Amino acid sequence: QIGTEFLRGVSGGERKRCSIGMELITSPSLLFLDEPTTGLDSYTANCIVHLLHKSRLSRRGKTVIFSIHQPRYSIFRLFDHLTLMHKGEVVYAGAAAYTLEYFTKMGYQIESFDNPADFFMDITNGEAKSTLNAITAGTRYTKHRYDLLGDLWQIDLGQTATEYRQSHLCQNVLQELEHVSQSATDGTKGHGEAADYATTFFYQQLRVVCGRTVLNLLRNPQTSYAQLALNIFFAILVGLIYYQIPLTLVEGFQNRTGAFFFLIINMVFGNLSAVELFINERAIFIHENSSGYYRTSVYFLSKIFADLLPNRIVPIFVFSAIAYFMMGLKPTFVAFLCFALTMSLVSLAGVSLAFLVSASVSTFAMANILIALPFVFMMVFGGYLVNLNSMLNWLSWVKWISIFRYGLNAAFINEFTGQLFYSNTSVQQHTHPERVLSCCRVPGEALLEMQDIDYSVWGFWQNQVALLGIILVCMTLAYVQLRRINRWK
Repeated sequence: QIGTEFLRGVSGGERKRCSIGMELITSPSLLFLDEPTTGLDSYTANCIVHLLHKSRLSRRGKTVIFSIHQPRYSIFRLFDHLTLMHKGEVVYAGAAAYTLEYFTKMGYQIESFDNPADFFMDITNGEAKSTLNAITAGTRYTKHRYDLLGDLWQIDLGQTATEYRQSHLCQNVLQELEHVSQSATDGTKGHGEAADYATTFFYQQLRVVCGRTVLNLLRNPQTSYAQLALNIFFAILVGLIYYQIPLTLVEGFQNRTGAFFFLIINMVFGNLSAVELFINERAIFIHENSSGYYRTSVYFLSKIFADLLPNRIVPIFVFSAIAYFMMGLKPTFVAFLCFALTMSLVSLAGVSLAFLVSASVSTFAMANILIALPFVFMMVFGGYLVNLNSMLNWLSWVKWISIFRYGLNAAFINEFTGQLFYSNTSVQQHTHPERVLSCCRVPGEALLEMQDIDYSVWGFWQNQVALLGIILVCMTLAYVQLRRINRWK
């Protein structure tokens, strides 16, 4: 395991080798590594460079470019081409084997048993002096010996960069760049033809990425366990608060509507943590997607199949199984399945909206603001806190996009249809309650009509279809936002 913010994982050298191996997966024609040996001991650095050399990438039409500081000689002798820079100026660019001869002709003398790489670093840092420049500068400056050292350093480096620009090496590089530019303009290939590689199939990418997501869940199950434990806790809490609700006209009706509203709030606002999903993995997604590891659609579907379903759907069914029967709701298996389906769709609708916000912004603070605002508006226009028919016309349209409205209506229809409620007060006050029990009963359909709710079969399923439509629209927009992310920024 590579490691997380809580687990150290592998060492730095192993992590660098793993990063290089990931870059080689797509067989790129150009591999650029930024200081792959920095922070490593000499042995590990030597192993990494030899690993690149033994793979013979450059011998198979591949170009490997990397920056390195003071390599050991066993690493330096593997270089084909070397570029030395100082403060934005190119001091040398050419064959690595010719570097020592080039600087020797310029008057720089390397000591015996000195590492050529260290010698070149001394030249760029101004520690090594050219005998030719020192003689020339010494004739000009006979006073101020301390100032002379700084002047010699500036003269050496400036003249070294100037001499390189006037050398045949620089002319060769410019000619090669001109040739490459002309070849690109003409649509032809340059000297080295990169090997074509076939893109992997969609299902192969999906299988691998889903497998990685599942493996991460298994290695770090804390989030899944916490989600399941939280749902079980809330299910028991709701079941105890609304334990075995009677079919009384006042208490039973009020407690059922209050319980459903509380459940919908829990299903929707319980998904606020989903806004972290794409934000936390934004940098990883941009890197892997721009490197050609997988398609954007593969990454998006992997989050749905391997992350969303097990972390959201399974805990909700456990929640529904506990809370439904503890509250004493309609005692039929079909009604329970419809209740669980409603809770699942409400939760998925909240998650899909959180996905859309997460894919649209790059900071968690902004995501919290953008996700809380629509949730609060949907709750107000859900039909429980305020009568929707009494609202202004220019505001009432919000009810058509309210997750709370569709969830509450579906829960009300599923519970109240076919149920008979009786007035508990009237029955208890009568001397013969068994005689008046029938005349005090009120069908649940009448209560739904009072709230202007269509309790037909289609009336129930149209709420499910509306929730499914919200899910599809938000998921589609979230996918579009992922595709719009600037991968090269």
